[in-house]
Amino acid sequence: MDLASAKMIGAGLAVIALAGVGAGIGNIFASLVSSISRNPASRGEVFPLGMLGFALTEAVALFALLISFLILFT
Repeated sequence: MDLASAKMIGAGLAVIALAGVGAGIGNIFASLVSSISRNPASRGEVFPLGMLGFALTEAVALFALLISFLILFT
C-alpha cells in the first residue's frame, strides 16, 4: 500500500463523523419544531438553544472535514 492510498483511506475514515452530525442536526431541529408546536409561547426561549445546538454540532462537522483535508493535503 502506498502513501496516496493510505491517505485516501484515512480521509474517508475521518469523514465518517459527518453521518453522526447529520443525524444530530436532524434530531435538534425535529425537537425544536416539536417543542415550538406544542408551546408557541416558548419560542423565544427555545429557539436560541436550538441554534446553539446546531452551531456546536456543525463545529464537529467542520473539525472532521478539516482533519480529512489535513490528511489528504499534507
